[in-house]
Amino acid sequence: MHTALTIAGSDSSGGAGIQADIKTMMANGVFAMSAITSLTAQNTTGVSAVLNVTPSFLGEQLDQIFTDIFPDAVKIGMVSQADLIRVISDRLQKYRPAFVVVDPVMAATSGAKLISDDAVELLQSELMPRATLVTPNIPEAEVLSGMHVQSREDMCRASEIIHNRFHCAVLCKGGHLIDQADDLLFREGSCRWFHGERICNENTHGTGCTLSSAIAANLAKGFDLETSVERAKEYISGALSAMLDLGKGSGPMNHAFAFSGRFMEDSEGNLPR
Repeated sequence: MHTALTIAGSDSSGGAGIQADIKTMMANGVFAMSAITSLTAQNTTGVSAVLNVTPSFLGEQLDQIFTDIFPDAVKIGMVSQADLIRVISDRLQKYRPAFVVVDPVMAATSGAKLISDDAVELLQSELMPRATLVTPNIPEAEVLSGMHVQSREDMCRASEIIHNRFHCAVLCKGGHLIDQADDLLFREGSCRWFHGERICNENTHGTGCTLSSAIAANLAKGFDLETSVERAKEYISGALSAMLDLGKGSGPMNHAFAFSGRFMEDSEGNLPR
């Protein structure tokens, strides 16, 4: 069985972070492992507290994973402190996994800041150059490129800047642009657009975590980068289209929308929806 590792923060409400990553990886057919960088107290309305693990404990988690069940791909999400980023960078250099997908999480869907300023700097100097792919949304692409992004042309230019600066492929996510949900993949000097239908669903908690984890899962299964992005886009569209409605704020998606079988049924024989 193919394997994938997520290095990220825990979401107590289950819609994003480690929980979304594991659900996504399982739904995309790989065995999921996790190294937790922080605990968050949050729900669909916001984040109330963050408790980071110690650098030594994060390092211990990573060593135990890499020396036993070596992951075919690694996804990195929320890492809020610089010393934790140093540990991850050290282990990536030591173990050299084949694929590393970095989701440069800087803020929650609710707008809560999830990373310190010095961690943003180290994210760029230590993790981005080790990435196979980085998956910024528009605000994150603006930070990483140093330019405003307000159009498709801006997305192209920002992605090129990020690619040239960090020498990794870039998937710039267009969901923050009002008129589109198209994503741009920039790699090796060329651009490819991936069309995404804008789904009328306000419950988008964990979309970035889900997309990057689905890409990592498909890379782990042997698909090339473009096919992995295409399959991940299709998966997240299905999860959004399932129209799960939980919580009082921006709720989670249904990561299990494509699951079937008797173990998924409730007492009346219905599948989750």
